[in-house]
Amino acid sequence: MADNIIIRVQSPDGMKKILSTKRETAAAFLKKVAKEFGFNSNGFSVYLNRNKTGEILSQNKTLSMATCCFCFPSGSSTSSGEVMDTATPHTSSSLPSVQEDEIDQYLAKQDGKIYRNRDPQLCRHGALGKCVHCVPLEPFDEDYLNHLDPPVKHMSFHAYLRKLTGGADKGKFAALENISCKIKSGCEGHPPWPEGICTKCQPSAITLNRQKYRHVDNIMFENHTIADRFLDFWRKTGSQRMGYLYGRYTEHKDIPLGIRAEVAAIYEPLQNATQNSLELLDDPKAAAVDEIAAKLGLCKVGWIFTDLLSEDTRIGTVRYTRNKDSHYLSAEECITAGYFQNQHSNPCRLSRDGHFGSKFVTVVATGGPDNQVHFEGYQVSNQCMALVRDECLLPCKDAPELGYAKESSPEQYVPDVFYKDKDKFGNDVTFLARPLPVEYLIIDITTTFPKDPQYTFCSTQRFPIENRDILGETQDFHSLATYLSQCTSSSFLDIVSDFHLLLFLVTNEVMPLRDSIGLLLDAVKTSNEDLAQTWKKSEQWATIEQLCSTVGGQPSSSLGYGAMGGPSVPASSSAMWSCLHCTFMNQPGTEHCEMCSLPRS
Repeated sequence: MADNIIIRVQSPDGMKKILSTKRETAAAFLKKVAKEFGFNSNGFSVYLNRNKTGEILSQNKTLSMATCCFCFPSGSSTSSGEVMDTATPHTSSSLPSVQEDEIDQYLAKQDGKIYRNRDPQLCRHGALGKCVHCVPLEPFDEDYLNHLDPPVKHMSFHAYLRKLTGGADKGKFAALENISCKIKSGCEGHPPWPEGICTKCQPSAITLNRQKYRHVDNIMFENHTIADRFLDFWRKTGSQRMGYLYGRYTEHKDIPLGIRAEVAAIYEPLQNATQNSLELLDDPKAAAVDEIAAKLGLCKVGWIFTDLLSEDTRIGTVRYTRNKDSHYLSAEECITAGYFQNQHSNPCRLSRDGHFGSKFVTVVATGGPDNQVHFEGYQVSNQCMALVRDECLLPCKDAPELGYAKESSPEQYVPDVFYKDKDKFGNDVTFLARPLPVEYLIIDITTTFPKDPQYTFCSTQRFPIENRDILGETQDFHSLATYLSQCTSSSFLDIVSDFHLLLFLVTNEVMPLRDSIGLLLDAVKTSNEDLAQTWKKSEQWATIEQLCSTVGGQPSSSLGYGAMGGPSVPASSSAMWSCLHCTFMNQPGTEHCEMCSLPRS
């Protein structure tokens, strides 16, 4: 038995161990290899080296003392210089081809280094020289980020990528792995869960760490009007409100290789709202809204919700409820944010799955330390996204600041989740995440308003916002006629440059313009008045004018001609009228709606 040796044979299909002896001939060994791998007698070659040198031929009398060989099928397309993948790191050539976002493609081409001027006190060299006091810094330099005003706790995602792809190998083995909490499929060595599990298919335990980077570094509303109109619902009803943020991603120059989410509009989907809760409903217009936004050069960048309680209605103050003594985001809100982030994953070329993390942000309108309304921005970590995606995280009923990692059941295996904290003696102690403080899952993002307001949609009038029927604000042709008659601008582009108006033109049931509004959307996107005037002469707009004239609007005394291109038409009892409750067009002379039987007034 002392003469027995085990030879490891690696092939493109995996590695196998073959028992041999020191006196065994090469021909006998090759027969064992063919039997083990299922090859024909002449359908493969075995080499001593990975680069296909030192071939073992059947005419050799004995084997060498090597304990590892490399087997290649004869019909394999593997080139002589190709190396079999025997290690866990993946080279960049094995990663899929992914179409990244425009901002990611732009930042990937930037230098990103932090250039410093020559220090007159410490630098002792000439104007063209560099030393440790003035040499450019890398974008992930933690000391530089900590000394910014205010300090930056999280480096940008692209700075993190530079850190991974830096060094001598230039990121050759850099690969971002998405966390999985599910059992790997295809393991045939045992019965499926719950009857069996092994180390090959069992997901690894998760230790929660505070994420060092963030995918978005700043959230900016283009102007105060966007936020004020969203808050009007709470001011008038006292109920909370939720909306989707539509905008674009741009470069944030205050942080090296940073990304900013600019908000141009807020869409409010169907929802049931009370003073203490929000329930989202199925929205049939969701696909149309995304399509319109894409044609306008916008995308869904996040979501916003209110958590406001009035403190003194006379001076307009609100309660300061979200702070270090309570919570910043509840566990239920973290789970919702993780659900949205999983729906809007971030395309990434360094991930084998083609995506990694998310740029989808969360904004909370809540009371601040000065009892005024503040907007706070957040994201949840990639670890939280994985726990939510695989349904491993639950909220606690009586403690909103605590989450709870599910326990394994016969229906689902859940890996152990841990987090580290300090005990009363100052020692680092590992705790099981049952329960779990949600601050381990949260990444805060600065939310700002610009000094000089920006306007993607420049209309000065306010068209009613969708899904606000509870306030008596309905989107119908009567409100459209009123809106057009009140517009004082002579520019047709300024009149139609309203996000909610464009949504109504596309999604109304009387005359939807989904297939014929492309030219107008291009005009709004590029701020081209000539294109807008061209679309104004179309048959579709003429029909809209006729419908508005039939319904009637409130005339403006200062205008001889309204935005429709003709005289403003006053409301008349002899004209058709739209029901305020169901928007049905009724015949003149009737006082009750023929559809819902409710009174005209």
